[in-house]
Amino acid sequence: MSARDWIDKDFYRELGVSSDAADTEIKKAYRKLARELHPDANPGNAQAESRFKAVSEAYGVLGDAEKRKSYDESRRLFGSGGLRPGGFGGFGTGGAGSGSTFDFGDIFSGQQAGGGAGGGISDMLGNLFRRGAGASGSAGRSRRGADVETEVRIDFTEAVKGATVPLRLSSPSTCGTCHGSGAKPGTTPHTCATCGGVGLVNRSQGAFAFSEPCRDCRGTGRIVDDPCVECGGDGVSTKIRTLTVRIPPGVNDDQRIRLAEQGEPGAGGAHAGDLYVRVHVTSHPVFGRTGNDLTLKVPVTFSELALGTTLEVPTLEGRVSLRVPPGTASGRVLRVRGKGIVKRDGQAGDLLVTLQVQIPSKMDDTAKAALEEYRAATTDHDPRPDLTAMLEKRSQS
Repeated sequence: MSARDWIDKDFYRELGVSSDAADTEIKKAYRKLARELHPDANPGNAQAESRFKAVSEAYGVLGDAEKRKSYDESRRLFGSGGLRPGGFGGFGTGGAGSGSTFDFGDIFSGQQAGGGAGGGISDMLGNLFRRGAGASGSAGRSRRGADVETEVRIDFTEAVKGATVPLRLSSPSTCGTCHGSGAKPGTTPHTCATCGGVGLVNRSQGAFAFSEPCRDCRGTGRIVDDPCVECGGDGVSTKIRTLTVRIPPGVNDDQRIRLAEQGEPGAGGAHAGDLYVRVHVTSHPVFGRTGNDLTLKVPVTFSELALGTTLEVPTLEGRVSLRVPPGTASGRVLRVRGKGIVKRDGQAGDLLVTLQVQIPSKMDDTAKAALEEYRAATTDHDPRPDLTAMLEKRSQS
């Protein structure tokens, strides 16, 4: 898509955000819409697929700071009420044909009063549409493709051990039929004779001269006589592709994985952008995680903590024996070394086991009698000596 094509599209409206929305707000809106409209979530729904493509196209521009800046300047200069070929309106006075005012000190900066065509708006538009000011710019400047972000959800075990997952994407890609030239196979685009391949033409309006995108080539500097059937001459087509993504061991929830040059194709032979895969990890019903350590809560009885015991506790690879020393307090954390998450560099975390006393809700007569005997035998033991002493000291003061 050339910059001129942006003028008639409202990408902010596609994403449902205002034109002054922050980057984080734009990304949040795109991710929400992408989940709702993704072809996998709407099989056979042509309308949802069309909206998904439109949303992806909008984020491809607004999600890239440089493209967004160019898009905003295009709308300001050529959009509704902006600077249009054929008339300047009221020159900042709100006259006929002008929907907004202009600061010519900004627009024509670099020109002398009564101005010529050098610097100022010509340079601005030359940068905006990425065309050189000389004849050497016939093919336009190369530009790296935009980065793309998508999401994938894996379970807890896959995040710990690593996994290979297929990923279906619907995004702009280099056309597979014309390989990005925009021309029908067997034909070649030729340089636009109107602008000499620069993509800009000079026009005069009274005492002023300014540049605008060439209408014949739409600012591309090339003419495609026989457009490619697949992409319609753009050289880029939106397609669904399948990638295999390797999730490394120990990946964290909400972590991004970068796939180099799997984003949008570049312009003018430049490299493609990168694809960032944001990983969401489903929680485990038994294990938790702290860094490279796995966490586990194990219920135990009072007698097991008081007298000591040996427990069998689960790990992600089986079961291990864990010795509980006599007199262990409830809530104590015991460490099983090397049974946590093994990272790609070979470093392994530990399994942290938290012991929690489980109080039975019902007891038979034998258990009650045994507890009564135990209570009678430990009447001289105060489990709260510090608390008792503190209360007594406070009552005396």
